[in-house]
Amino acid sequence: MWMQVFIVLLLWAPRVTKTTADTRRQCTELLPLDLLSFVLERDTSRVVPGVQVKQSAGVKGVQFLSPDTSMSFPASQVLVNCDLFPKEFSIVATVKVNRITQKRDEYIFSLVGPTKAEMSSLEDQEDVLRGENEEFISEDEQRAKRNETKSDEKTGGIVLGLKLSRNGLHFVFKGHGKSAEHWSLKGIHLTPNQWHTLVVVIGLHHMKLIVDCNSPLEIVPSRAFPSDLILQGSRFHIGSRGRWKGLFSGLMRQLVLVSNSDASHQICPSSDPQLAALSVPPLLLDLPVRRKQNDRHATSFGTAGRLSVGLERPCSESLQGQLWFNPLKKGLYVCDGSAWITLLADHKRLDYVLEHQVLITSSETHDIEVFQIPGMGLMAAMAQRSSASGSAVYLWTHLGFQLYQNISTHGALAWKHFQIGKKAYLVVSNSGTGTNKSLDSEPETDFSVIYKWSKRRKRFMRFQALQTYRARDWEAFTINEQTYLAVANHRMGNNNHTINSVIYKWNRSTKSFEVHQTLITSGAYDWEYFRVGPYHFLVVANAFDGMTTSLDSVIYVWIDGRFQVFQKIKTFCATDWEMFQIGARVFLVVANGHRLQGNGPSQYTINSTVYELDMSARLFVRFQDIVTYSAVDWEFFRLGEEYFLVVANSYNGESYSLNSILYRWQGYEGFVPVHWLPTIGCSDWEFFSSNGDSFLIYSSAKAPLSKVFKLKTY
Repeated sequence: MWMQVFIVLLLWAPRVTKTTADTRRQCTELLPLDLLSFVLERDTSRVVPGVQVKQSAGVKGVQFLSPDTSMSFPASQVLVNCDLFPKEFSIVATVKVNRITQKRDEYIFSLVGPTKAEMSSLEDQEDVLRGENEEFISEDEQRAKRNETKSDEKTGGIVLGLKLSRNGLHFVFKGHGKSAEHWSLKGIHLTPNQWHTLVVVIGLHHMKLIVDCNSPLEIVPSRAFPSDLILQGSRFHIGSRGRWKGLFSGLMRQLVLVSNSDASHQICPSSDPQLAALSVPPLLLDLPVRRKQNDRHATSFGTAGRLSVGLERPCSESLQGQLWFNPLKKGLYVCDGSAWITLLADHKRLDYVLEHQVLITSSETHDIEVFQIPGMGLMAAMAQRSSASGSAVYLWTHLGFQLYQNISTHGALAWKHFQIGKKAYLVVSNSGTGTNKSLDSEPETDFSVIYKWSKRRKRFMRFQALQTYRARDWEAFTINEQTYLAVANHRMGNNNHTINSVIYKWNRSTKSFEVHQTLITSGAYDWEYFRVGPYHFLVVANAFDGMTTSLDSVIYVWIDGRFQVFQKIKTFCATDWEMFQIGARVFLVVANGHRLQGNGPSQYTINSTVYELDMSARLFVRFQDIVTYSAVDWEFFRLGEEYFLVVANSYNGESYSLNSILYRWQGYEGFVPVHWLPTIGCSDWEFFSSNGDSFLIYSSAKAPLSKVFKLKTY
């Protein structure tokens, strides 16, 4: 046995030198790196020094005034967790070139090694490592390494770069012998004072250039591109090599580094090949459609119909109708004035869930309503318990949700956003008067309030108050172009749970909501409106009648201008209904809170049930039971071609700290659990999307916090 071990050690020993002396990691699997955006977007309040934005032929670009340090940055800031430059990569650049004089080179970009002083510092840091490894290296190898180090100290300079001359395009890099090597494509035709998009593809044994999505030009050099270009201490310089000599004199619109990929496949063919885009900095976007030369019929369509290409884009009211193609996510989106709406997208698959933001709130939160306001973007209203601090409205930014407005509420339990025409509204369910007394001493009546969005003040302003009874929920819907609100009145006084819940109708003459219909409910907790074909439905979650939680929750159907009973379903402290469709199949899922009969103990671990609409029987029938723990909410959402349900588990009889579970649809198997998300007294889940990314947010009724989770897809 020992002999076998000895042989293995002998076989492994020659490899020790290689693995110990060369532990550097190659840069692979990188996302496209927008180098121009990296320098222009560091401070969006101003243009960085050393450049100015200019317009040519209706298109913006940056002109380099000097080799300012603001147009330079350490390679380690974008090429992270790796030590060696990618062996294969592409550069995408959109430039407008000027006439280049004889014997002049102009750098589109460069990667420059450290100075002698910087190199000396880096070498000092590596001395210990070198000393530890020298026992494995021969004396000749050590001498060669010292000579290479001295050579590098003297020369430094370009690690790699892309430059233009009067003779052509040149890719420069530090060769195998540490001297500069040039791969040149001569005789290429770049028309001066016109925009061109260049894709330079570098492989181990070839260089390819695609100009304006035309046929490629290719060379096969005699020596391979080195796979050991060390990044340590090097810096990117955009539009120069860090000196006045070699400063790019034209305009630049995009500069993107793509590792391990031929980027021409991502941008070609193109309807506008001279401006074919992978990622253009936001600072250089949003100009009118260019009128092509010799096109007498060309018209400018303003914002609508324009196509923007890049990795991230703003959406605002002024950009309504603009199209955006994200080449990384292979998605086509249209701006509706406040958010990007998906038109076409590559199929996403959920990989894992990340905690994105912990939002500390003024008090416990019963409900979250996420919505869009044109000209503002994504917002969230939180129904918070404390009457002293009221409830908060948050605005979504690149940092997450930020406090935007505080609204006076009184024991708020739910928010609902709705629109009438182009006007936006919020209605809150108030459960008390704000005296912070116990529930038993609160008055029998309270008022819930409708707020209207003011475009001038950019705030929600009080609009109308409606008398309610410990209202738990509002639902808004439109039938035959008429707007309705349904309130779930929970109880009147301490014991009277079987009371009227109310359907209100918008009166266009008085511009207010008026009572349209009343429906008897028992401790109503939630309304859910949905439509199947030409039929309109409204289902109520009945929770408690004063004696038991085992009650019939009722589905109503709209007939002759009023809701009539369609079906009754036995539920157990029903707290939420969620309707969803998968293909042509229609489902309803109920959140059952707990079982309670008379003075007996409550049972919190019970089934919540998914029902499916049987079209032939015209009834909802039981499809699947899912064990839940005092469930108070379901949220359905879709990612690509996958469908999900997430449940808000709030209490198991002993603790409020529970896992709320994310379920994936798996056809015949129904919904199966895939992710367990730790929550505290979870009261609500909301799904939302922003700039192509997907998120979940949950609220806690037992702690002053909410959490945002990011859904990572592949």
